[in-house]
This record gives sequence, structure tokens and C-alpha cells, in this order.
Amino acid sequence: MNTDSVSLRFRRRQRALAAVLMLGMAGSAAEAGDVSFSRGYTFDQRDGESLYQNICQGCHMPDAAGASGAGQYPALARNPRLAAKLYPALLVVNGQGAMPPFGHGLDDEQVAAVVNYLRTHFGNAYTDTLTAAEVKPLRK
Repeated sequence: MNTDSVSLRFRRRQRALAAVLMLGMAGSAAEAGDVSFSRGYTFDQRDGESLYQNICQGCHMPDAAGASGAGQYPALARNPRLAAKLYPALLVVNGQGAMPPFGHGLDDEQVAAVVNYLRTHFGNAYTDTLTAAEVKPLRK
């Protein structure tokens, strides 16, 4: 068996395992009352730190250092792309590439809270804050 076919089988197993884990987490969250699946999902947390811990750190890691494995999860720590406050807000609302959109599960205040948290933690020191009014036009 060549290396390419072993690598392909490994990637397929990783994807299947990730899908099973995501379905299991979604079921557990729905049972716990944390998520509403009537129209996608919603999150109850209001502060940026709790939102990061419940949504973002699963891929971007608790220290925001990012990860690679079944996919590539960019580092948010010391990230110069966060300097433009609308950039991360646009990604949170609409997603991009492998990152799913969270705009239907977060209101404008929640998006602003998590973006402001990211921009002021993990070695980021961007002090201009994003407002809910600035998030509203980013929605498709």
C-alpha cells in the first residue's frame, strides 16, 4: 500500500470521527438547553470570554494559538489581522472557508462582545471597540 492511499484513509477517518463528535456535541448541547435548533442554533452567553470558550476555543484552542490536524485553525493570538475590527466581525457573522457562519446564532451584541474580547486578549492590544451597530450591516 502506498503512502498516498494510507494518507487518504487517515483523512477520511479523521473527517468521519469529527462528524460523529460534532453530532454528539450538538445532541448533548440540545439536551442541556444550551442550543436551540429551531432555526439553526443560538447561544445564551453574553460576554466575550464565555462566547469564546463555548464557541471558538474548540477549534482555535483555549490559548488562541490555533491548531492543525483534521483541519487548519488559524491562531488568533497576536494576530495582526484583528487590527481592523470589522474583519473578525465579518468572519464571525458570515464564516469563510472551513469556518462556519455564526451570524444566525449570535446577535449583534454577542458578535461585538466576542470580537472585542479577541482583540484585547491573547497578546492582542487593539483598543478601538466594535459596536453592535457596526455589526448589523455585515449580515447578508
